[in-house]
Amino acid sequence: MKKFGLATQIFIALILGIGVGALVYGNDTAISYIQPIGDIFIHLIKMIVMPIVISALIVAVAGVGDMKKLGKLGGKTLLYFEIITTLALGIGLLAANLFHPGKGVDMNHLQKGDISAYQQTAEATQQGGFAETIVHIFPKNVFESMSQGDLLPIIFFSVLFGLGVAAIGEKGKPVLGFFEGVLEAMFWVTNQVMKTAPIGVFALIAVTVAKFGVGTLLPLGKLVLAVYVTVVFFAIVILGINAKMTGTNIFTLIKILKEELILSFTTASSEAVLPNIMKKMEQLGCPKAIVSFVIPTGYTFNLTGSAIYQALAALFVAQMYNVKMSFMEQITLLFVLMLTSKGMAGVPGASFVVVLATLGSMGLPIEGIALIAGIDRILDMVRSSVNVLGNSLAAITMAKWEGEFDQDKAQRYIDSIKESKAA
Repeated sequence: MKKFGLATQIFIALILGIGVGALVYGNDTAISYIQPIGDIFIHLIKMIVMPIVISALIVAVAGVGDMKKLGKLGGKTLLYFEIITTLALGIGLLAANLFHPGKGVDMNHLQKGDISAYQQTAEATQQGGFAETIVHIFPKNVFESMSQGDLLPIIFFSVLFGLGVAAIGEKGKPVLGFFEGVLEAMFWVTNQVMKTAPIGVFALIAVTVAKFGVGTLLPLGKLVLAVYVTVVFFAIVILGINAKMTGTNIFTLIKILKEELILSFTTASSEAVLPNIMKKMEQLGCPKAIVSFVIPTGYTFNLTGSAIYQALAALFVAQMYNVKMSFMEQITLLFVLMLTSKGMAGVPGASFVVVLATLGSMGLPIEGIALIAGIDRILDMVRSSVNVLGNSLAAITMAKWEGEFDQDKAQRYIDSIKESKAA
């Protein structure tokens, strides 16, 4: 296996996983043996995310030091995220009107998934309202937020702590040194975890195929096709135009992130590659302070793949139940999705919860989402990949916007990749 790169190993594991999954389809005993392997890999991924996000943000903010400069960077970053995610939502709605994925779906032949846990979360969040969402940003117990994997309060705490480290001057240098050490150590840990990625991918894909089989896709094939085509269109055309405006080629970026895109696709988790894309964007000429701030923040505010899915899924349910939505109702749906997607940031199964909350607030039948629960992982795979691509491009965009992008360093890195491939 050492002759092959990680991307090739993961691809082989994906094919083998599909084959084994098809062989043991419906065999609960076989699934019970394979599933723990995939679960262990996902646990390892989740284990490394929090220490990296916290240390990266503290190092970034303390490195910037100047509150005014940080506020300017933060404001520009959030503005960029809002524009790009609104575009993604709009394209998702447009695709739903072009493809009509919910039209003619026979609901009697669809297996209902259990969405009770997501429903409770959606209801609890809706009852809290916008004020509760704002209150939630401020952690009452930072360790509780860490244990729950709740990114919004963690980002707030890390930024504030980083400012504190910068404010105390010389006394803060040992603290900054400590978190720089934590960050480097966690990158080393990530490299070790990534060596097990092919095994984890094999198990995750095998279990997915063994549980649901290819037959599950057939009645909902139109929705799967609509999501995949729209996400790929968004990645190549919209992100491609964005990249062109910043003097970057989207296909070059895809080649650089090949391993990370395949890994996030096969694991259906963008968290799996967070440390790797941060390291690669630094090597590509983005300053460490910008990368360490923009990418972790983007994991909460810049999930374009998820936004496309949310818009398509909401209209899919409406079409399935023959609910005709006017242009103005769809514009209202877009604004509701903008609000609910920010409110659910950091919530487990966020995309599913967003759609549930949106359906409820728009008066659409929430049980409709249960009919696509079985294929949610298939849809999650492609939206995770575009989330990774979008956040990597965001780091480049912000570095160029701030006038701090190192073009020479970027060119050297691209040339080194070409040379290693030629060798």
